[in-house]
Amino acid sequence: MSDSQLSFKEMCAEFDVTPRTLRYYEYIELLQPDREGRSRFYGARERARMKLILRGRRWGFSLEEIRQWLLIYENEGNQAQMTAFVEMADRQMEELRKQRQQLDEAMDELQQLRDQTAGNLT
Repeated sequence: MSDSQLSFKEMCAEFDVTPRTLRYYEYIELLQPDREGRSRFYGARERARMKLILRGRRWGFSLEEIRQWLLIYENEGNQAQMTAFVEMADRQMEELRKQRQQLDEAMDELQQLRDQTAGNLT
């Protein structure tokens, strides 16, 4: 193992993920750590991929969308990946706008009911 690689435990700690999550990401081929016996080691490539995975999850992308997007880089290069990202981001932004509208409506309705109920208390 080189100094630039992280052990399984270090990778979990650095990205604040559970061992189960890290193993699952490997199982679905999002990550491909180096192996020495039963030990796993994560280099710069895997750490970069993990950052992208976690960002994608935070923005609401599915793991399958993230996996496909990472494959584009491997198969077609950076330009194709950036083009795909712009398209994915446009779709996701529209979905998030719809979710925000639904949240705003739910919050307005809840506030109205709360105010009405509070008024009945006096």
